[in-house]
Amino acid sequence: MENIESAQIVVRCSSLDETVDFFKDRLGFRIDMISPADDPSIVIISGYGIHIRLERHIGQLIQSFDTIRLILKDESDIPQNEITELLAPNGTKIQLVKKASKLLIPAVNQSLVVSRKSIDSQWIKGRAGMNYRDLIPGRQGGRFIASHIQIPDGGRVDDHVHYHNILFQMIYVYKGWVRLVYEDQGDPFILHQGDCVLQPPLIRHRVLESSSGLEVIEVACPSIHDTFIDHNMELPNTSQQPDRYYDGQRFIKYIDNKEKTQWKPWRLPGLEFEDTGIGEATQGLAGVRIIRSNGDVKPQLCQHNAEFVLIFILSGQLSVDVNKQSIDMLTDGDALVIPENLSYTFIQWSNDLRLLEVSLPENFSTNFQ
Repeated sequence: MENIESAQIVVRCSSLDETVDFFKDRLGFRIDMISPADDPSIVIISGYGIHIRLERHIGQLIQSFDTIRLILKDESDIPQNEITELLAPNGTKIQLVKKASKLLIPAVNQSLVVSRKSIDSQWIKGRAGMNYRDLIPGRQGGRFIASHIQIPDGGRVDDHVHYHNILFQMIYVYKGWVRLVYEDQGDPFILHQGDCVLQPPLIRHRVLESSSGLEVIEVACPSIHDTFIDHNMELPNTSQQPDRYYDGQRFIKYIDNKEKTQWKPWRLPGLEFEDTGIGEATQGLAGVRIIRSNGDVKPQLCQHNAEFVLIFILSGQLSVDVNKQSIDMLTDGDALVIPENLSYTFIQWSNDLRLLEVSLPENFSTNFQ
């Protein structure tokens, strides 16, 4: 078949981490792709002229015939994400899968989400030994993911040069510091608490080291996306293009400078914000703002028309009324997603309140009632 691009041997395993370590450390295979990053269930490895697709299997493994997955070129007639199966005379299952020609973004299914750190702190081991806490388990129909990520022990991070097939992704340092390096962005640098970056689609990057107790907030679209290892690029690379666009977005690094921050009135009275510049860097696709109290408490009933608005409590306390439902005292580490056209009011907040707001799009309307 002329339209076959590559082949993968499919191997199911009940312990994905142990299986990956065996192939990597004992046999010398290398990791090419991990998906999803927050709770890996698929890892593609390669070596010695073959590719193996390791799939995590929940429950008892049943004996089955071998499976070979053939990846077809884009011109194949098979619809994207559909699998055509053939059976060889010896019982080997052949899966024909079309290579993805574009990133699939699920339709949004908005819902009210309240995530409390004291109640919902279920941490899952994800990529590169990082611990992930899911801030919006329903994922708004699979369109968005927001993760609270931690690295308990500081030092070197077991990471590789990699990139993500995504529409949008940002990282905010909630606690501690992390050292990173990005394609075409010069030497490695450190992000401290309060700093953040926009990671444009497909930009190569690597996490190098972190402080003990590092915690970051990551928001991405779509919720399930692939992470690919780039075995050929070394970072930092010799090219420096700070204004380069990656699929219509520009890398940006926001540094929290408390002395020079220009605070502006936020859309709700009694609060003010600092813009990170991510809206401009994404050409309006998304906005990321730091919000704080200006000393006054002025409740105001309102609605918005954005497809996604996430509020993460960085410090202080906030009570909210959403659709006449009282949400009492959100505190550090709690998160709130408010759907469009749902009436809400910030009822009360402490003077030390500080919020992270991530919205898609950057600009949206707020109607006061």
